Amino acid sequence: MKIGDELSKVLKKTYEPDTLVEMPFKRYDLAFKTDEQGRPYLLFMGKKDERGQIKGERFGRTIQQAPDGTIVKDFWENKGKAS
Repeated sequence: MKIGDELSKVLKKTYEPDTLVEMPFKRYDLAFKTDEQGRPYLLFMGKKDERGQIKGERFGRTIQQAPDGTIVKDFWENKGKAS
């Protein structure tokens, strides 16, 4: 499973800092954690079970910044199954 362009647009937005955000996206349920600047860095994508946990895939985000604050690298990696 890959992160497509539409989902990438959702994940590039800034949200409330240091929170867990849950939302539906097409046929999937999403949950992602945000850092102190409100950028998503951990994504769970799949279907919620009866306990509210997402069964599907887990993704991690790598963000590298230059000393002046510009973003040098920004990409998502599939970290495996989420259960």
